[in-house]
Amino acid sequence: MGHYAAVWDDKAATEITKDWNGIDQVLLRNPHGASAKISLHGGQVISWRNDQGEELLFTSNKAIFKHPKSMRGGIQICYPQFGDCGSLDQHGFVRNKIWVIDENPPPLHSNESFGKSFVDLLLKSSEEDLKQWPHSFEFRLRVSLAIDGDLTLISRVRNINGKPFSFSFAYHTYLSVSDISEVRVEGLETLDYLDNLSKRELLTEQGDAITFESEMDRTYLRSPKVVAVLDHERKRTYVIGKEGLPDTVVWNPWEKKSKTMTDFGDEEYKSMLCVDGAALERPITLKPGEEWTGKLMLTAVKSSFCFDQLELQSKGF
Repeated sequence: MGHYAAVWDDKAATEITKDWNGIDQVLLRNPHGASAKISLHGGQVISWRNDQGEELLFTSNKAIFKHPKSMRGGIQICYPQFGDCGSLDQHGFVRNKIWVIDENPPPLHSNESFGKSFVDLLLKSSEEDLKQWPHSFEFRLRVSLAIDGDLTLISRVRNINGKPFSFSFAYHTYLSVSDISEVRVEGLETLDYLDNLSKRELLTEQGDAITFESEMDRTYLRSPKVVAVLDHERKRTYVIGKEGLPDTVVWNPWEKKSKTMTDFGDEEYKSMLCVDGAALERPITLKPGEEWTGKLMLTAVKSSFCFDQLELQSKGF
C-alpha cells in the first residue's frame, strides 16, 4: 500500500479500521484536514470531506451496511454491467465483493502518487463470479487524496481469460447537494442522450444547462472530459473530470421513485445527485492480456467557478 506525500508523515496519512461488520476501511488524510474513507466492501468510497470537515458525498440515512448488500451512496464501482441492461444483477457484482489491499501493484505514472495519500485495492474473479459471468479478470483500483483535497479513482481491468470479453462500467457517484431544485449541471449542452425513463429513447439536450424539476435518468453520449455541478445555495461547484469514460449518467429519483426504494428516504432525493463517469453506449472489449484504464477526478471549489482552461490544465485535464 502506497500512502505518502513528500512533505509529511505517511503513517499519519493512512489508517485502517474496521466497520461494525468487521470489514476493513481505509482512511486517507491530507495535511489540511481533508479526508476520504474507502470500504473494502465493494472498493466503495463511502466518505470524502473537505478541509472544513464538510461531507461532499451523499449516503442515505436508510442505507444498508451489511455484506453482500451494497451501500446506497458514496462512489460505487459498477462492473461488468451498469444498470439492468444485461443478464447480471443491477450494476454488476464487484460492488458486492470484498476486495483486498494490493501491496505490490503494477506501477502507475509518478503523478498519481507524488504528494498524495492513496491506497491500492485488488479484486480477482472467483469461482462464484465465473458461474454468473464466465470471464477471468483482475481489477485494480487506486483511490488517492491530493494535497488540495482532490479525490481521484483509477480503475484498471485486465483480461486474464483465454478469450476476449466485453463489459460496461461506471463510477456511480452520489454527490451531496443542498437542494436539487437549486442545482445545475454544465458541460452537457447540445449532447445526444439516452432517456432511460423512455425505453432509452435517443434525444438531444436543448437547455443551456441541466436543471431538475422531476425524475431524471439519462446517459449523455460522447460527453466532454469535464462536467461541472453548481450548487447555488452552498456556493459550491463540483468539477468532475474523467478519462477512458466517454459517457456521463445523470440521475435523481425524485419523489415518486424515492418512496419505492427501501434503502432510501422519501425526501432524500432533494439532497443528492448522481453524475457518473461511464462507458455504456459502446462496451469495452479486451483481448486476452489487454488492460483498460478508467479515471475519475473530483474537485470541489467555491462557486463563481467557470470553465477556466488553465485551471483544468493544472489539474491534468
